[in-house]
Amino acid sequence: MVDRTVLAHQLFTGISRHHLACLAQELAGPWQAGVEGRRHEARGGARRRAAGAGARHQLVFVDRLVATLIHLRHDLPHSVLALLFGVDRSSVTRAVGEIRALLAERGCAVPDRPGMRLRTLADVFAYAQTEGVELRLDATEIQVRRPVAGRGRRRAFVSGKKKQNTMKATVVADPQGRTLWTDALRPGRMHDATAARNEGIGVCFQRFPDVEVLLDDGYLGLRRDHPGKAITLPRKPNKIALPQVHAAREEARHRHSSKRITVEHALADHKRWKQLTRWTHRREALPATYRAIAGLVSDRTANA
Repeated sequence: MVDRTVLAHQLFTGISRHHLACLAQELAGPWQAGVEGRRHEARGGARRRAAGAGARHQLVFVDRLVATLIHLRHDLPHSVLALLFGVDRSSVTRAVGEIRALLAERGCAVPDRPGMRLRTLADVFAYAQTEGVELRLDATEIQVRRPVAGRGRRRAFVSGKKKQNTMKATVVADPQGRTLWTDALRPGRMHDATAARNEGIGVCFQRFPDVEVLLDDGYLGLRRDHPGKAITLPRKPNKIALPQVHAAREEARHRHSSKRITVEHALADHKRWKQLTRWTHRREALPATYRAIAGLVSDRTANA
């Protein structure tokens, strides 16, 4: 068993001690409520003993939180974490599943708005219209395991761009590169614009007409459907066009890329957590993992 103070260091968890203390204070109540709810369901009624009676947890809540953060940051196996904390592997597996779900439900932090969090795309558009923020949207892909032979929709995860089995995440950031939202993840074969449409971006453009979103060339269909709101690069001119036309397009491309680069920085912040460099676990758990990491990254960048 390793000293718990050492395991709570930023090198292991990826967050500062102050951030860890705030997370523990924020999530302790929901976690305890979930524990009591499961116990109530197992008993089939109200508890018969006073609070605090009975067996103690082998992993207290703070240890569960620290173990989950280490797993997200460094992708250590559950068996290794169990050895570090001096418990059985099943205890770590159960703790990671509980805490990861709580982290995923938090949403993303809002700069200069303590306590306010964005959980849906409509929340992001409402915030952007109120504060006059120009959004940046982009997608990234994470390599996953190939589905077993004979399972349906096996080709749905084969990315045409990566030529690998991937899942696609759509991320929205502000001009400073701070993460504001991420979606529920889609199979890698799905087009970027289709993934955004499935999240309801068309409805958001209609409800919040003053919001502008900078996009790359993968979202030309959104620019066609929502002119003046979904902003992409101008189309490349014909080869026989005048030199000044090509020069103007190149200058516009440079300005657009300079503004949109901040969402690329946000995606790079996510990929610093090892679990998002290549996912080797069950695909069903990846969406919750990505949302949990995005929320943790947004906490740091919102207060930077």
